[in-house]
Amino acid sequence: MPKRILEGVVVSDKGDKTVVVKVERTFLHPVLKKTIRQSKKYHAHDEGNTYKAGEIARIIECAPKSKLKTWEVLPKAAPASGQ
Repeated sequence: MPKRILEGVVVSDKGDKTVVVKVERTFLHPVLKKTIRQSKKYHAHDEGNTYKAGEIARIIECAPKSKLKTWEVLPKAAPASGQ
């Protein structure tokens, strides 16, 4: 089974090697046919403490690392050189 990858905004980086990522998803309400925005916060493992609050982070499923952490952040992508 493939591991899920989600993208969201880091809302907290207070913990050591831990960030809280808020992932927002949109879907159509089954009866009202109105677009609904729903968000959920995930605790993710950040080994190098590289992410700060407000940054966009991609997280991937992993084996449980603690009571709340079952996700880890993917490394930041290197900026592309636009020549």
